[in-house]
Amino acid sequence: MPLPDPDLRRTWLFGPGADASVHDAMLASGADALIVDLEDFTPPPRRAEARALLPRYVQGCRARGIVAAVRINPLDGDGRDDLAAAMAARPDVISLPMAERAAQLAELDRAVGQWEAELGIAAGATEILPVCETALGVADLRAIAAASPRVRSALLGAEDLANSLCAERSPEGLELEHARRRFLLDARAAGIEPIDAPYTFSDVEGAVREAAHARRLGYRSKSLVRPEHAAALNDALTPSAADVSRARAIVEAFEAARARGEDRALVDGLWVEVPTWRNALRLLQRAQRLDA
Repeated sequence: MPLPDPDLRRTWLFGPGADASVHDAMLASGADALIVDLEDFTPPPRRAEARALLPRYVQGCRARGIVAAVRINPLDGDGRDDLAAAMAARPDVISLPMAERAAQLAELDRAVGQWEAELGIAAGATEILPVCETALGVADLRAIAAASPRVRSALLGAEDLANSLCAERSPEGLELEHARRRFLLDARAAGIEPIDAPYTFSDVEGAVREAAHARRLGYRSKSLVRPEHAAALNDALTPSAADVSRARAIVEAFEAARARGEDRALVDGLWVEVPTWRNALRLLQRAQRLDA
């Protein structure tokens, strides 16, 4: 079954590699995409155990129509052993932490391609998801995105990025605001889908508040680390009935004005011109695709 388009993968839930019970909670969370993490979420002594659980995890995702991703370690560390185990399990996505140079992505692209050929997987079927969690990774996103056609999305880090910036982490997320905006801009320029940084505090209200803010900036996807946040974040990143109604009113008013030979339409105090009309059309189309 083909993967959903990147903009329809609203939530990307991280979880540890070596805990099958957490995998089950992730599968039941309602998140659109899961990332089993063999890097920071899995201590080195447990990585062999985590690799052995990957087939069970990927099969669980397949049974539920969930995008299955595996975050490996860097290839110059444990990453090659991680990649061998991951590709044998045939996930949809291989995620690379600390992505900050195009050469890293090109090397991973070649390695994934070799495994696809060896395992009889369709060439190019496996996506690569770079996680940009350093100042350099955020600054060089466009080069990272261009390094491999497998890159359809990129994910903005939070904790490692704050550390890279020498910033103090806070629930308000002010320390990530410039990076969040720049990451979105460069991802759109590169033609890939940006995934917002995870809200790593426990309260669901803060997670929803941050997702609503990210959505206003232009994000349609968000990462998370707590399964209990998934349903609320899916709702926050899905056009509501009110959103659809307003978008439909904008489209109808603008198209009626154009049919009368007018250049724009006034809707609830907003002068609607071509870009606003296009944005409303995009929202309506995305709502339809999510329903489907």
